Amino acid sequence: MKVAYKVWLDNNGKVFGEGPYQLLKLIEKTGSLHQAAMDMKMSYRKAWVTLHNIEENLGFALLERKVGGASGGGSQITPSGFELMEHYENFREEVKEALNNIYQKHFG
Repeated sequence: MKVAYKVWLDNNGKVFGEGPYQLLKLIEKTGSLHQAAMDMKMSYRKAWVTLHNIEENLGFALLERKVGGASGGGSQITPSGFELMEHYENFREEVKEALNNIYQKHFG
């Protein structure tokens, strides 16, 4: 037996959680929202709308988008986006540790 949980940030509705976090990690890796969406088996439109809604809700941009052309397009994560990712990573790890400690206290 183990503890199971989901962690997300809420601001009058779910704003940021594991799915958007993983999408941003893949954008960081590939430099492309389109490729990241494909890797997650998600439509480009769904990925774009998800990130757009998060940006609207939080009030800052997560991505700098470059439209295609001769050199191709791409997406880069903004400094604010990286900061959100870092805070979420640290928060998620602390939650995991705390929940595992509480679980061990009661069921270990």
